[in-house]
Amino acid sequence: MLRPAPLKLNDKVVIISPSGKIDESFAKDAASIMDSWGVKTEIGRYALSENGRFSGSVEERLYDLQSALDNPLIKLILCSRGGYGVIHLLDKLDFSSIRKHPKWVIGYSDITALHSALQKNGIISIHGPMAKHFSEEGEEDLSVRYTKSILFGQPVAYEIPTEGYDIINRKGRAMGKLFGGNLSVFCGLLGSKYIRIPHRGILFIEDIGEVPYRVDRMIYQLKISGMFSKISGLIVGKFTDYEEDDLMYASLYESIRNVVEDYEFPVCFNFPIGHVKHNLPLLMGEKAELIVGDDRILFKQNKGQSFD
Repeated sequence: MLRPAPLKLNDKVVIISPSGKIDESFAKDAASIMDSWGVKTEIGRYALSENGRFSGSVEERLYDLQSALDNPLIKLILCSRGGYGVIHLLDKLDFSSIRKHPKWVIGYSDITALHSALQKNGIISIHGPMAKHFSEEGEEDLSVRYTKSILFGQPVAYEIPTEGYDIINRKGRAMGKLFGGNLSVFCGLLGSKYIRIPHRGILFIEDIGEVPYRVDRMIYQLKISGMFSKISGLIVGKFTDYEEDDLMYASLYESIRNVVEDYEFPVCFNFPIGHVKHNLPLLMGEKAELIVGDDRILFKQNKGQSFD
């Protein structure tokens, strides 16, 4: 896996919209915040366009993304938001240039599809807050500050209290390359050439607006595909904007735990990733260490260094 170099003063950054349309103010606010870091930020040619629910036509969105991937002077691509639409671009993208000149790509939600394609091509990327989050939460937001620190070369290291989820967490330690992302987008890629399942990797999932029975169906899809026989750990992030279904056999989180009951890998719930304010950036494709304890979860990605 190729890890892009840390950002430096005056590096070139671009904001693009490969999925949904975005308000101009969000993109400009994010550009202003990143400019304050000492980089030079521009907004993609079609990033502020509109075509139905999308930020532009397939051709326009493809132009912005491919141009950013191809330009060796651009060191960071920040996706403005998720939504829907990256799937339209995958089989049209050429990753040969970014393999020669690795650069950071940041996003989550629908951007899971792009992360997966990058990981298949050997490029580490960041699952983390996008331009809309930067604008709404500001430069002092914890997730924004963590994102900045990672981009400028600091290691990833989080210590998270279990906050009552220790009842369904499964304690243990896992090490492996991190992969996954938005559950529905990830499941939509299963069986395609854009998925690379790392041996003994750590899978993480999150989602928004998915009712419990659909989540249950997708978790079973992962099980019958053989996914859970290949991983060393499972991180369940935030599932938001849904209501529990009293007709299901368990709550949403409990149903996930039930599906993985027959496996031995550590599992943690309510990890702060997803469609929430506290959305911690993670390095996709990078080796990670996960320790699920009695009252806390430790997560680290630090170029091979382990917890003491």
